Amino acid sequence: MGLLDQLAGSLLSGATGGTQQQAGQNPLLQEAMNLIQQNGGLPGLLSKFQQSGLGAHAESWVSSGANLPITADQLHQVLGSDAVAGIASKLGLDHAQVSGGLAQLLPQLVNQLTPNGSVPANHADLLSEGLSLLAGRGAGAAPAA
Repeated sequence: MGLLDQLAGSLLSGATGGTQQQAGQNPLLQEAMNLIQQNGGLPGLLSKFQQSGLGAHAESWVSSGANLPITADQLHQVLGSDAVAGIASKLGLDHAQVSGGLAQLLPQLVNQLTPNGSVPANHADLLSEGLSLLAGRGAGAAPAA
């Protein structure tokens, strides 16, 4: 089982009570992965948190210690209301639902994508594999070398 299989399974079971096979059915998780990719991958996203004064939060998600939580308001501070509103519109969800969901998902997602307490050198491959998995195209594909 690849890292992203584990990621999808653990995030879905923790966030929705679902199973790993529902990975392709969780659009908010897919949008969280897209958000990371659109912000320059993990390094770019972590940099945005640093610039917004929330670097300690993001660093806690990467480290092997406990994750510091973020609020929906803090998420808006980092990503901007337009990004959250765009996701809400795309998914047909309430703005507050998306903000709250992303505030819960992002710390877990970053934590799972950084299993050794640092951003892996192949983070772009991990994101691509994860997006493929969530889209249902990578289920069973071998992890990228």
